[in-house]
Amino acid sequence: MSASTASTAAPQPHVLLRTSPHLRETPSVDVIMRNVVYALLPVCAFAVWEFGISVFALIVVTTASCLLTEHGICRLSGKASTLNDWSATITGILLALTLPPGFPLWMAAVAGIFGIAVGKMFFGGLGFNIMNPALVGRAFAQAAFTVPMTTWVPYAPANRFSEFIPSTLTLPFLKPVPIENWLAQTAPDTFTGATPLAQMKFEQVQQSSFDLFIGTTAGSSGETSALLILLCGLYLVYRNMMNWRIPVGILGTAAAFSAVFHFINPEVYPDPLFTLASGGLMLGAVFMATDMVASPVTPRGVWLYGVLIGFLTVLIRFFGGLSEGVMYAILLGNVCSPLISAITQPRRYGARPAPESS
Repeated sequence: MSASTASTAAPQPHVLLRTSPHLRETPSVDVIMRNVVYALLPVCAFAVWEFGISVFALIVVTTASCLLTEHGICRLSGKASTLNDWSATITGILLALTLPPGFPLWMAAVAGIFGIAVGKMFFGGLGFNIMNPALVGRAFAQAAFTVPMTTWVPYAPANRFSEFIPSTLTLPFLKPVPIENWLAQTAPDTFTGATPLAQMKFEQVQQSSFDLFIGTTAGSSGETSALLILLCGLYLVYRNMMNWRIPVGILGTAAAFSAVFHFINPEVYPDPLFTLASGGLMLGAVFMATDMVASPVTPRGVWLYGVLIGFLTVLIRFFGGLSEGVMYAILLGNVCSPLISAITQPRRYGARPAPESS
């Protein structure tokens, strides 16, 4: 073949290899967990603005105790540290947001250690825990430190940025410092030291649902603003990092169930808006019940899981001895999660049910 003939030959086609257009990159665990932390930062900022430096210290202590506990257990077991997956950070932040603003710091550290050690690492670490570790830590605090867990401060005390709530710096194994004198200087005369849920359950006094929705009420550090929690949850739904069916199932069931009892006796049972905006229901439904490890994985299972938690929350609130039932409802839902996934497995395409034996 001559040079002129070779120069006029048709060019060889190039083969382009590309993925199918329906395939998308799946975010890694650390990316998802880091975005959950980003979503929680506005809730933390509002909690600090609402209750001051005591809550800031509470978040730092619980997060540090969770991180150190997980790192220490990894070292003792000869495994590589798993702190880079951000799950222990989420546990510490969520635990702090579920505790009273003036909760003693040493008790918060103990709750963080228990939540990680017993609620997570005891089962083998991330991916093996059957319950939400932050709620395990809070349940321990509820049982071990009953009085501090039911001691509240009012919304936005005047000197919250200049001094700690007195009970915050209580030394280990000593009785928490009474905060009555401090409250007398910072709180309105009408403050009773009870949360809106407790006032409604035991005194039949219902606070404004608008105040509850915005967050201008007493309560746990990060549970007061239902609106802000909802907006932060929508960020995760937009990023496709949260199964929206779980919070919708929980909140929808709680609203419907409470509406029935409110219709029967409106003087005793609150309206659905109060039920949704009060206590830790919004925080639990959006950030805790949606734990990817402790929640079902089947399409029908997540709805059943949400309905169960919403039903149990209202049942405990209305008929239990406690004013709040979200924590126990989610933990019970976590325990039932494997069973729910098992009984809601979709049938394989083309499969037929096994014939009954004669």
